[in-house]
Amino acid sequence: MNKILLATYFVAINSLYMAAAEPSAFGAGNLDNPNPYGLTSSEKTVLETKKALKNVVVNTNNQANKVDSLRERIDGLQSIVESLSRKSQENKTTLLELQNKNSEDLKNSDEYEKRLGQAVELNTKLSETNAELIAKNTLVIEELSKLINTINTKYVSKEEFNDLVNDVNDFKSLVAKELKSASKAPVNESVLDSMSNGEVATQAKAFYDKQYYSKGIEYYSHLITKNYKPANSHFMIGQMKFKRKNYAEAISYYKKSASLYSKAAYMPELLLNTAISMEKTDDIENAKTFYNAVIGKFPASSEAKDAKKYLLAL
Repeated sequence: MNKILLATYFVAINSLYMAAAEPSAFGAGNLDNPNPYGLTSSEKTVLETKKALKNVVVNTNNQANKVDSLRERIDGLQSIVESLSRKSQENKTTLLELQNKNSEDLKNSDEYEKRLGQAVELNTKLSETNAELIAKNTLVIEELSKLINTINTKYVSKEEFNDLVNDVNDFKSLVAKELKSASKAPVNESVLDSMSNGEVATQAKAFYDKQYYSKGIEYYSHLITKNYKPANSHFMIGQMKFKRKNYAEAISYYKKSASLYSKAAYMPELLLNTAISMEKTDDIENAKTFYNAVIGKFPASSEAKDAKKYLLAL
C-alpha cells in the first residue's frame, strides 16, 4: 500500500495516524522483522535458509577464532622453546669450556667450584623447563588437531559455504520464476473451472456462512487466480484466517485487500480485525494506531465502538 493509497485510505485521520498506518504498520511479509509474520510459503523457506546461513557463518567464525588463538599459543610456546634451547646449548658450551681448562689453580679454586655448580644447576633447570614447555606444546598441538577434526566433520569449508550461498540464490531465482510462470499458466481443468466466477463466488460465500472454512478458502483462492473481485476474496480469506486465530496470516490478507481497494464497505471491519490481530501478535503500538484509525475514519460505526473498548482495555 503506497502513501497515495493511504491518503485515500485514512483521509479523515490526522497526520500522525496516517504515518503510522503505512505498510510498515502491517509488518506482514517483512523478512527483516525480528519476528516476521504473514509470510508466504516461499518467504518462509527463504527465511529459514537465511537463519541456517547465519548459523553457519557464526559457527565458522567462532571456530576460526579458536584456531587462531591456538596458533598464537603454539607460536608463543615455540619461541620460548627455541630461546631456552639456545640458552641450554650456550650453557653446555660454557660448561665444557670450564671442564677443559688446564689451569690447576683454577680447578682448585673456590671460584671454579662455584661457577661449575652454577652452570650445572642452571643447565638442570633449563632442561626441566624445556621439557615442561615441550609437553605443553604437544598438548596444544593435540588440542588443535582435535579442533581441526571437529571442523572437518561438523562445519562446511569456505568453498562449500560459497556453494551453499549460490544454491540459495539459485533457489530464490527458481521460486521467482515458478511464481511468475504459475501466474501465466492455464489453470488445470477442475470442478471450479466448469463453473462461472459468479457461481464460484456464491458457493464460496455459502461455505463461509456455514463455517466450512477450508472449502471457502479454496474457492476464494480460485477466484484470486481468476482475478475476480480480488480485494473481496483476499478480505474473505483474511476473515477465515482471523476466525481460525491465524492472526499473522489474516493480517497479510487484510493488507493485500486494503491495497487493492481502500473504499470497500467492509473497510471498518477490516481495520478493526487488523488491529485485533496485531494485538494478538503483541504488536501493541500498531494495534493502537489501527484502533484509532477505525474511530477517526468511521466514528459512527459499530466497529468504532468496539475499537474504543479495545483501546481502554490496553
